[in-house]
Amino acid sequence: MATPTAASPALPERRALKILMLHGYTQSGASFHAKTRALEKALDKAFPAIPSTPNARAPPGSLTAYPGGIRLIYPTGPHRLRPSQIPGYVSATTTSQGGPIAAGAAADEEDEVDAWAWWRRDDRTGIYTGLDEGVDRIAETICEVGGVDAVMGFSQGGAAAAMVAALLEPGRKEKMAKAGGWKFPASFEDLECAPLKFGVVYSGFFAPHDDYKGLYEACEGITKTLHYIGGLDTVVEESRSRGLVDRVGGDVVVHPGGHFVPIGKEWVAALVGFIRQAIEGGGVSKKEEDANVEDMDVPF
Repeated sequence: MATPTAASPALPERRALKILMLHGYTQSGASFHAKTRALEKALDKAFPAIPSTPNARAPPGSLTAYPGGIRLIYPTGPHRLRPSQIPGYVSATTTSQGGPIAAGAAADEEDEVDAWAWWRRDDRTGIYTGLDEGVDRIAETICEVGGVDAVMGFSQGGAAAAMVAALLEPGRKEKMAKAGGWKFPASFEDLECAPLKFGVVYSGFFAPHDDYKGLYEACEGITKTLHYIGGLDTVVEESRSRGLVDRVGGDVVVHPGGHFVPIGKEWVAALVGFIRQAIEGGGVSKKEEDANVEDMDVPF
């Protein structure tokens, strides 16, 4: 009589370096993913997964602490934007001369677009309307994936990335309570997530209203941060990005382009070197006025 063959036990999921990817204003998780596929491919190549077969050699560049390689997570902000809320949007309900065929809400309803935000700024007060819902969506995503190790963000997502890093730092609730203004979100109180290994901010900015100053109190240097600033960025002024650097610290890379995530070899090399230092290196790197990629510890 043949002995039944026991089913092979399922292999445990190997730990991957999970990076939360936060899109910019008017984007979505899907559109941001599409725009950063080349970056994702470069990171997969720089930090390959370690084969799970017995006695397999770790590929060059792999991270011992993260044998599962890199995993990028792309949530979408909770606030859907109407066409009238999108800068430069040309409605399908306009005539060839640009005049409206349908006005106001009717035009907005006819032109439903895949454009989202983490919050909307009240131009009169400077308050970020819907910020609570934005951070709640981020907290929900972190819970769904079992925690994250790092965060990257672009534009409004870059500003949000700095906020997330701050909210996950020890003692932030007390610092925000002391500063007054915006309260520490309840959704982050229940997160079982250690402080982030690092954050990367592309064309980011700080929240200037006094309600949010508690996010930046005693923040500099706690979470290792890399800032990319576009030398020709006309959407986010450099002073706003520099203001964030002044508040949270970190390294700065200035690229010669505009308002986008640079994916040229030298700019990705700077990112790879920064991540490797944050995961495997020593302490927080020094803040520099304009870090040059030739001066950074990069693998290629």
